[in-house]
Amino acid sequence: MEFFDTVKEKINKKINPENIILVDNSHLHRKHKSFDANKFHLKIIVKSKKLKSMNRVMAHKEIFNILKDEMSKKIHALEIEIQ
Repeated sequence: MEFFDTVKEKINKKINPENIILVDNSHLHRKHKSFDANKFHLKIIVKSKKLKSMNRVMAHKEIFNILKDEMSKKIHALEIEIQ
């Protein structure tokens, strides 16, 4: 859970969303050829006026930029839902 707390904290610090939910979907990908048990398949559901006001590509880039280090080390795939 510590990793999820770090991800939430980084997003909260930069975007200050009204709500953020992290879902670990790694179990859905166990049989994939490129599956790595040391990396997560995450879904982020974020309610943010700031992100909602941006176009979708820019909003996703913002999240990816915030989680740049995590993407290179601990996250294999990231699904983003902006509300």
